Amino acid sequence: MNAAVQGLVERGDLSHLALFIWASGASASTAWLFRELATANRRFDAFVRELHRFNTRHG
Repeated sequence: MNAAVQGLVERGDLSHLALFIWASGASASTAWLFRELATANRRFDAFVRELHRFNTRHG
């Protein structure tokens, strides 16, 4: 990795390196967000199922 960074610095492509790092971080954040959203959706679905089960028993 150090050789790759050194090659970019020598050619003056620091902006490309910065853009790559930013895009990688944004992609990782988006993947994490979707994973958390899916987890929250499963928890909400379980809550609604339990609420339906409760209402069926006591309704």
